[in-house]
Amino acid sequence: MSTGNIRDDALDPHHRFASMPLYILNQDGKAGMTRRQCTGEYKIKPIKKQVRALLGYPYPARIPREVFVEQWVGISTDEFHRAKDADVKYMRNRHPLIDLGWSRTDCIRYLSSLDLTDTPKSSCLGCPFHGNAQWRHIRDTSPEEWADVVEFDAAIRQGNARANAGGNPLLGEAFLHRSRVPLADAPIDHVTAAELAALQQELGSDDYVAVLEEGVPDGCSPWACRGDADTLARDDFGLAT
Repeated sequence: MSTGNIRDDALDPHHRFASMPLYILNQDGKAGMTRRQCTGEYKIKPIKKQVRALLGYPYPARIPREVFVEQWVGISTDEFHRAKDADVKYMRNRHPLIDLGWSRTDCIRYLSSLDLTDTPKSSCLGCPFHGNAQWRHIRDTSPEEWADVVEFDAAIRQGNARANAGGNPLLGEAFLHRSRVPLADAPIDHVTAAELAALQQELGSDDYVAVLEEGVPDGCSPWACRGDADTLARDDFGLAT
């Protein structure tokens, strides 16, 4: 079940857009970031809709207390802090990897024993939480997908298509890469001194190098999105505060 295509929706002036966590450069030169709504809109909502359909209680029917599904979520011990209960009573989360005491390394070791070695973290193709290594992988292994994300990055520069069509003022520019330059020109092969200094100040720790290269840590399942970023801008991307 799908709730739509986030790329198409972002560029459709007639569609309400659930904002991605885009990097914003305000007119005064200050950096911001739009709030993340994409996980709820494109992952959690379709799952809940499908669960209701399986249970035979489509929205807005009330589901009896004794009727529920047990949902297994693949969160490992490395990210145990993301193991949370569902926010509805008709879904009960289980975390079998944590029950087994398995870390991500344990999972990779097991998959390797089955000759399933290529197991990258899941994420959307144009996710702003990619690190430089992930951007390079797309560029170097899939030219067609790289061209697609470069085109999308350029298309969202001037903000939400629906907001623009409504005549809302543009107060900033939106980018997929944290350097806040066009993705085609972003420093994904090396890290500039200015980028290092800015991210070190932002994170306040020595994790900034790992984040630049590998992206925001943890997985990108509906229940453990890689980016729990603070809201630094309005919902309509490009309309930064």
